[in-house]
Amino acid sequence: MCGRYTLLADELEIMEAFGLEQPIESYHTSYNVAPGQDVLAIIHDGKKKRAGYLKWGLVPSWAKDEKIGYKMINARSETAHEKPSFKSLMATKRCLIIADSFYEWKKSDVGKQPKRIQLQDRKLFAFAGLWDKWVEDDSGRELFTCTMLTKDANEFMQDIHHRMPIMLPKDQEDAWITPRRFAPVEASRFLQQLEMESLTAYDVSSHVNAAKNNDEACIAPIV
Repeated sequence: MCGRYTLLADELEIMEAFGLEQPIESYHTSYNVAPGQDVLAIIHDGKKKRAGYLKWGLVPSWAKDEKIGYKMINARSETAHEKPSFKSLMATKRCLIIADSFYEWKKSDVGKQPKRIQLQDRKLFAFAGLWDKWVEDDSGRELFTCTMLTKDANEFMQDIHHRMPIMLPKDQEDAWITPRRFAPVEASRFLQQLEMESLTAYDVSSHVNAAKNNDEACIAPIV
């Protein structure tokens, strides 16, 4: 799974890396992005790529209560094409969730050790995500939300956790958000066939455990 990550790059770096034509409205960095917060995502509207913020925690369009989003921060890529909450989104509402590292907690006999995990050969990357639009019945209020797709841990991650987020290879980012309609099962196969890039990790302090902590201490290595 993935429950926390970082995005520390500057706006121009992101625009260049992902081929964005317009500035990112209200862009901000974060040492500790957490579920329930607004996260930077990219979609393709059929004409161009657009960056903006989605609330992390998917609220399906048909949901009666937006609180369901707290239970839907991740989606299993192996079965998302079969699940009512995700099936149609796999076909038409795929997004990139932009990051430069993520945190995972390794269990041991003495507790859980937080680790910061990064790609070995590049800084910025995109998680594979799904998004949806929810409208409140009474007020008409609109809410745009997302979830992050996960898969079984690769050899590197197995020592840390049994699941991991899907980080798209650079040459597959545009393919994931292409406006063409995937069959849901086709989107699932696309994800399962991806080659994962090499990762690196180091221990950080329990300071990162609290979502309210959002400063450089979150990423400081434990010496």
